[in-house]
Amino acid sequence: MVLVCFVIDLRSLPPQLLRDVKQSLLELANFYAISSESESLRDKIGLCYVFRNRISSSDELKIAYSPSPRGNFDLRDFHHAVNHLPTDSFLPEIDDPGADLKLSNILSDQVLYSWGVDKDIVRKVIVLSSCFPQYVDSHLQKSLMDAADKCVSVEFLLFEQKSGHLTDTLQNVSNFLRSISDLDNCSLQTYLPNVRVLHGLVKQWIEDLKDDMEKPLQARFLFKTNLVGSMNQISCNLYVSVNKIVDGFSPCQTCRCHGMLLEDGIRNKIHGYSCPVTGHGLETCNVIESSVKVGEKTLLFLPSFQSSMKFQRIASIDFHVIERINLGSLSEGSIMGDSYFVIPSACHEVEAASDDIDQLELNAQVFQGLCSALHSLDQGLVCSSNCNIETMREVAFHCYYILQPSDNGPMLLRRLAGSEEVSRVPDLNRCILSSITKEIRDSIQASLSKIELKDYDPMLHERGFHQKLNMLVKESLQFGSIPPKFEEAPSEPKLTQLDSSEEMVQSTSRLDVELTEEELSKLDMIEEDKTGTHIAEEWEQLVANEVPKIFSPVCISKPKLDQSVLSPSSSNRQLDVKTSRILERLEVPRQLKTKAVSPINTGSGMMDTCVPMKKPLILSQCIDTTDQGSTTSQLMKPNFQRLKRKHK
Repeated sequence: MVLVCFVIDLRSLPPQLLRDVKQSLLELANFYAISSESESLRDKIGLCYVFRNRISSSDELKIAYSPSPRGNFDLRDFHHAVNHLPTDSFLPEIDDPGADLKLSNILSDQVLYSWGVDKDIVRKVIVLSSCFPQYVDSHLQKSLMDAADKCVSVEFLLFEQKSGHLTDTLQNVSNFLRSISDLDNCSLQTYLPNVRVLHGLVKQWIEDLKDDMEKPLQARFLFKTNLVGSMNQISCNLYVSVNKIVDGFSPCQTCRCHGMLLEDGIRNKIHGYSCPVTGHGLETCNVIESSVKVGEKTLLFLPSFQSSMKFQRIASIDFHVIERINLGSLSEGSIMGDSYFVIPSACHEVEAASDDIDQLELNAQVFQGLCSALHSLDQGLVCSSNCNIETMREVAFHCYYILQPSDNGPMLLRRLAGSEEVSRVPDLNRCILSSITKEIRDSIQASLSKIELKDYDPMLHERGFHQKLNMLVKESLQFGSIPPKFEEAPSEPKLTQLDSSEEMVQSTSRLDVELTEEELSKLDMIEEDKTGTHIAEEWEQLVANEVPKIFSPVCISKPKLDQSVLSPSSSNRQLDVKTSRILERLEVPRQLKTKAVSPINTGSGMMDTCVPMKKPLILSQCIDTTDQGSTTSQLMKPNFQRLKRKHK
């Protein structure tokens, strides 16, 4: 973890340079706010400034923003601190060699060493000024040496200025550099006061702040022939050339009590929102609806926010041509994403004047003429759009594209990285310490001449996908074919108790199993045993409680079979003893004695047979399907030599 403290010498920065420095600090904070993908965004930026008190004529140090030891980075407070830096502190006479930078006060337990509590924290102090003292006094020398013992690095950034005392300024810088040359933790860099220079510094600072910055990827390039002597490889470090940023900011809801994000899982349709910290329910007045989510861990609370920031998916894109560039100046490192072939629209795809064939022909000719003209000039067209072509969604920021021509073929559309997305180019001068000798140059040229030279053809660079997959399939076929697994049909259908004869007819009609005579006999025994037991339980409840709880059909449905298949002993089978005793006490209703029980014929080939009993006691009626309406059969209440009551 790296904690960076910026020290700005307001006395030496002209107003224009100060505005550029402030803008660079704001960009650094913005990049840092969207950079974290971890659970928290650690507060690792400090901001101090040195100014001269006009009343006391003394140099003073002020802390504009101090990082919280265990808190998260506050983008809003940091912006407030940068925007409120004094703008009237510039002193042209600051070339005084005795000017104090107040570094001893910063490198103390009260300021820098009190920021951050982690043991593995690395602290860095960056001083921005246009002049430095000629000599380092003993007090500052001791502070810098103590900082080296605590692994604190100090970088002095000097912005060169046009001045009448340029010779004196250079002499002061030379003397200051000699004063710190013995300290390994101190360095001095000189820069031109240019916006591009500051932009590159911001990219360097954000790399220092990122916790998830990985070390450069190490790679080797191997050659078939030796380059120099017996050396046939070169070792390199790989850096990404583009860092993509977010396409916009998303509206969200936060709780007013803690300012925490209300995730989708917190919302309940019945109880509404709940505080993610306490879990208590939140009223509408306690929910901030106009919050904005910046990146993954940064929230901003606004007085209002337009819901139109939700990015809609689109079907077509408009590209606005903004400039023409020389393709020789195009850096391949700024190209990102996929490439797209561009051809003129076909007849059925043109919306305007689709019936006019001449218009289609003119569109094709203009396309070919533009492609030919750009190719002859070796130029391309830079376009802007409000759509990200990779996601096919509208975005809040501009997206830039380059349209590259070809010789009598389709054009190529590629996305260009914005200035916020271009990474800092690594410093090659740190790796190469001396110039290339003539012997090495000649040896490399001789080695390159041995490599076959061809025109690029993508068909000659096959990745081997089909060969690998074909080999896997061939190995799999060596095991032979594996028969698919089918569910075995049960030898005996399992019949369950149904509440009506119609449901039983429907369930049995779906069984595509042919029953043999032996299986049917077993089925009859199971059905009658279940029916008898069920009737016994119901009549026992009816006799004891005089209140029927359920209605049980006596007619049990089963597949329609030939009468010869039915078991002759099934009609004479008696019910269990308990049921027989109950039925002997019952009297048969007279109005039902003359009624015959007939089976129900259905279109599915099913029939209902009534369970035979000792007496022609009819407990339920099988209703013919031709009768109008549908009524439910009811149990008849038995007579126990008492006054008969009508069962409702």
